[in-house]
Formats: sequence, C-alpha cells, structure tokens
Amino acid sequence: MAPRPPKGLAPALLWVLSLFIGLPSPVLVQPSPPPQSSPPTEPHPCHTCRGLVDSFYKGLERTIRDNFGGGNTAWEEEKLSKYKDSETRLVEVLEGVCSKSDFECHRLLELSEELVESWWFHKQQEAPDLFQWLCSDSLKLCCPSGTFGPTCLPCPGGTERPCGGYGQCEGEGTRGGSGRCDCQAGYGGEACGQCGLGYFEAERNSSHLVCSACFGPCARCSGPEESNCLQCKKGWALHHLKCVDIDECGTERASCGADQFCVNTEGSYECRDCAKACLGCMGAGPGRCKKCSPGYQQVGSKCLDVDECETAVCPGENEKCENTEGSYRCICAEGYKQIEGICVKEQIPGGLWWPPHTSHGRRKIRLGIESFASSSLFPQLSHGTSPCPASEGC
Repeated sequence: MAPRPPKGLAPALLWVLSLFIGLPSPVLVQPSPPPQSSPPTEPHPCHTCRGLVDSFYKGLERTIRDNFGGGNTAWEEEKLSKYKDSETRLVEVLEGVCSKSDFECHRLLELSEELVESWWFHKQQEAPDLFQWLCSDSLKLCCPSGTFGPTCLPCPGGTERPCGGYGQCEGEGTRGGSGRCDCQAGYGGEACGQCGLGYFEAERNSSHLVCSACFGPCARCSGPEESNCLQCKKGWALHHLKCVDIDECGTERASCGADQFCVNTEGSYECRDCAKACLGCMGAGPGRCKKCSPGYQQVGSKCLDVDECETAVCPGENEKCENTEGSYRCICAEGYKQIEGICVKEQIPGGLWWPPHTSHGRRKIRLGIESFASSSLFPQLSHGTSPCPASEGC
C-alpha cells in the first residue's frame, strides 16, 4: 500500500485541501513532485477523484469474481463472506486502482488512502455511495449533481434539471466553474428556457420546451413557414411577410478595396480581387477594368498585355527580350550566361566555346588545345592531326 498521510480525518482534509485548493502547506505536506509541463491540461481534482472511485468499484467486481470458484458450497459462501469486507480484499483493490502512468490518481490515492480505509471498515453501511462520501463530503473536491463552485450553488434551472435539460452547466459537479449554461442549438436564455435566434416555440409545458427551426432566413418567427417570419436575419429584408436577400453590391453597404469588386451572395456579399490587367474594376476579367494597369493597354473593351519586346528595350550586347504578363525582362541569348550584369559566352568542358566563331561565312571552332588534344572526342589530335582541313584555316 502507498505511504499514509497523518492519521485522523481533519489532518487528512487539510492535506488534500492544501494541495488541490492552494492553501499554505504546513509540515503535514511532503514535497510534491515537479509540476506537469502543461498544467492547464491537468484534469480537475473532482474528475480525478471520480475516476479513482469508478476504478475502485471495478476492482470490487474483479476481486469477488476472481475468488469465486463457481460452486455453491457452504464452505465457499463462508469464505466469500469473510473475504468480502476483509483488509486483504481492500489491499488487492487499491493496488489496481491507478494505472502506472496516472500520476494524479496516485497522488490523490496517497492523500486519501486512510479515508478510504475508514469508509471500508466503518462507513459503508451509513454511506454506501463512496463517491459522495469521499469526493464530495470528505475531500470537498466535488459537488452534488446540479450544483457547482466552491460552495456547491445550484445551477440555473435548479438541481433537478440544470439548464432546463437543454444545456450544460459550466462546472457542474465540481468545486469550480461559473455555472453559466451552455445551451444546445435552438435554445437560449440564462437557463436555456427560451428559443434561440432562428427558432420558434413549438411546444411548452411546466417542465419542457421544444424549439423548432424557422424558415431559412428568418431570425424570429411564429411558425415553420416562410410567411411566418417576424424578423429577418442580417443581409435579408422583410417584404410582404417574406425575407428577401439584400443586394449589398447595389448599395453603399458593401465595403471592398480599390482593386476589388463586389459579388452578392445570399444574405451577404464577397469582395474579390480584380484582374491583374486592371486598376480598379467593376467585375471579373480584363473586360471589366476601370483603367488599365501599367504594362497593359486598352484594346477594344479589354486591357491586354503590351508586348514591349516589339521595341528595342534590351540594349545590352548578346541580350534578348522576353515578354511577360504586364512587363518584360532581358535575358542572355542562347549560349551566353549573365555574370555581373554582362552576358558572356558559356564554356563547355574541354575548353570548347559555344557558340562557335565564324569567318568568311564559315563556322570556326576555338579550342583549348591542351585540353582538347587529350579529349576522347578527338583522339586524332594526340597523333598530330588537325580537326579540320588546312584550307579551312582553323
């Protein structure tokens, strides 16, 4: 069994409260292990206590099953009767209550083990609910169902049907939380006792409320039909008892950027970017431009790309022009590469320059003789022969 805290109910309570609620720690509390790396993800102490109790009850089922041989003899009945409330069984149950990796469970068990023993040997008859006796009444880590907070206040709607049965009371059953109701879809109000936006009251009696959805764009309605609308959702207007879409793009309600255009949608609108060719636009594509962007020109009803390469825009030697969308760029001609802003010839392995020089209208190849002579491409050079006839003047 785990090491025991100081004996007595009051010291044990002080120990538990100092750990979970943050009271100053006197000499009763041993140094605790370093805090978890992510404290916000640690379970609420009440949830840890509930898990411990649930595991305890599973242990009771397991131990009584494992010690029952299946017979029906008086000897077995006497044996089980003695084992049922024995310390041996308690030890077996407690040894399996917490998984090896559940640090919070082990910590709580260490602090409350004496209380569990007290319940096991002395309190079971008067307090058969271990969770209520240990977690709520003794350790004060939990609250009864339908209550919340340090003093276990009733949730909105009462303890019998917190949040009217249509929502979750924040912190219910624990010593924390705000008690605020998180209502289900269609329900609203402090205790979820009203129908929310877009829903109407279909049925109601003294204890129950049924909220049903209004027709699509209705914010408030008296029934499910389109003609039952009393108020429309944002982006819609009530017209002859029906909600009709507001075209924000045709009014001043839309707020789009200078290089965007408005597209109406049901109950709202979208701002989409103009085409690259446009400086401001009234719709999609180069045919809806207000003005053309630099690098584009008006051709008929559209803004089209200007081909700057039709004029001499790349003055550098061995440069050529490449047209791009809305602009152009100067690149080196084939066989040249740019080095420090100048297009120079590319040299291929073996000392061969490309493109070749020309003389008198005929092509000549400039070679790095030393590397060329050893080249396997022209082995005849290593024997003193020329790669071209003497008449060529290589």
